Amino acid sequence: METPVHSKASPRWLRSIQQLLNSQFGRFALVGAAATALQYLLLIAFAELTSLTPVASSALAFSLSALGNYTANYYLTFQSNKRHTEAFSRFAVTALIGLSINTLVFYLAQFVLPHYLLSQCVATIITLISNFLLHKYWIYK
Repeated sequence: METPVHSKASPRWLRSIQQLLNSQFGRFALVGAAATALQYLLLIAFAELTSLTPVASSALAFSLSALGNYTANYYLTFQSNKRHTEAFSRFAVTALIGLSINTLVFYLAQFVLPHYLLSQCVATIITLISNFLLHKYWIYK
């Protein structure tokens, strides 16, 4: 006998995931994870397939993934009703701040970590915190 998909007795872990995705931070993290996955794919492609340095590859990958991040956060995470002209200009400033933090942390981490992907992981964690705060309290409100 098959178990119904929408059973009231769904597992606790599934309810926890649903609660997380219903929260603003959970949606922000999901959108950020998708943008970060794109950023990492682009970083690897640029670093391995072009003559760009890892730092330049990281900066370019961050920049290109930012547009999708803006759109998804505007509509899904923060459900903003601000005009795009105002929200996007604030986002652009935030993206430049994020790019600066990402690039600086990435550059410094390369001195102590053995591989550029580890440096990107450190940069991603630090950039995530500043980006969430700027998105929540400045761009979409």
